[in-house]
Amino acid sequence: MRKHRYSTEFKVTAVKMASAPDIEVQAVAQALGIHPFMLSRWKKEYRDGKLHGDAHSGLKEVQDMELTVAEHQKIRELEAALKKARIENDLLKKAIQFNLERSRTASRS
Repeated sequence: MRKHRYSTEFKVTAVKMASAPDIEVQAVAQALGIHPFMLSRWKKEYRDGKLHGDAHSGLKEVQDMELTVAEHQKIRELEAALKKARIENDLLKKAIQFNLERSRTASRS
C-alpha cells in the first residue's frame, strides 16, 4: 500500500480550515479527500507545536468565502422564518375577524 505524503503547508491549511467556527472536522476532511482521523491528528500536532509553518496563501480567501456563504445561509433562514411569521400573522388576523363577525351575528339573534 502506498503512503501519500502531505506538505506542511497543506496540513497547516487543513488545520486552520477545521479550526474555523461552525466548521466540522469531517466536512473539511471530506472536502480535502483525507480521513477525519488524520485531520484530527494534525490538529493535535499543531496544538502540541510539532507542526509548524504557514497556511496556504489562499486560505484567507477561502475563509472569506465560507463566511459569505454562512451569512447568505443565515439570510435565507431568516427570510423563510419571516415568511412563515407573516403567514401565521395573516391567519391570526383572519381568525380574529371571523370570531368578531360570528359574535356580532350571535348577539343579534
